[in-house]
Amino acid sequence: MRAVAGCLAVAAAVHAAPAALFVPAVRTALAPGLSGRGDPGHVALTFDDGPHPRATPAVLDVLDRYRVRATFFVLGRELARFPALGQEITGRGHEVAVHGWDHRCLLRRGPAGVYDDLVRTVEVIRRTTGARPRRVRAPYGVFSAASLPAARRLGLAPVLWTCWGFDWTRTATPASVTARVQRGLAGGGTILLHDSDVAGAPGCWRSALGALPALLEHCRERGLSVGPLNEHRDDRCTFPAPSAHPWLPSAPCPQTSDVIGPWS
Repeated sequence: MRAVAGCLAVAAAVHAAPAALFVPAVRTALAPGLSGRGDPGHVALTFDDGPHPRATPAVLDVLDRYRVRATFFVLGRELARFPALGQEITGRGHEVAVHGWDHRCLLRRGPAGVYDDLVRTVEVIRRTTGARPRRVRAPYGVFSAASLPAARRLGLAPVLWTCWGFDWTRTATPASVTARVQRGLAGGGTILLHDSDVAGAPGCWRSALGALPALLEHCRERGLSVGPLNEHRDDRCTFPAPSAHPWLPSAPCPQTSDVIGPWS
């Protein structure tokens, strides 16, 4: 029984090991590309958890005013509910990427469940927008040992962020979001905001929306261009070799065909 318990403990530790990459210092040391670092004169602007019937159009309008494009990491379930919003995102020139189907933590799923989750989201994005996504961000920023190989199989480059606004909380305000992002912002970084409240406090998206003009002005004042991840960095997975860290995929990510397997 002790041997079985020991094996189970080891398996659980291996499964959860990539979750450590959520910690900025850990991913800087082991997988710097995962933070979304790119051109030092550019900042990538990203939004999670949408599309949302009120938040997403409002965010798109602000981005239009500033002539800025961004990357939207969408939930497959929400895109299936609001397909016209997905079409509007791409129609206005923005990038759509994968954030999972329903914001369930990937640590709670095995390899088959994780793959099904990602492939369902990839397929609904492709059907809805006509564009095949090329990037994935795990819900809560927590990848698992099963999710990284699944992403590689689907040709999805995992990306997290370098700074965020804590805009999903009940106490967030435009001022607090602006201040928190600015503290962590540097050229070549990736900003995380949210255009939805499906995984946060009700109405929390208003704090990100209110902060957005100030953040864009701040980037302009610093001489930093702002845009989506597809203008920020290449599509290679900059991870260590599997021999060093078996739970990380090797680089680079292969280009895959448009044939995606069935899901449950």
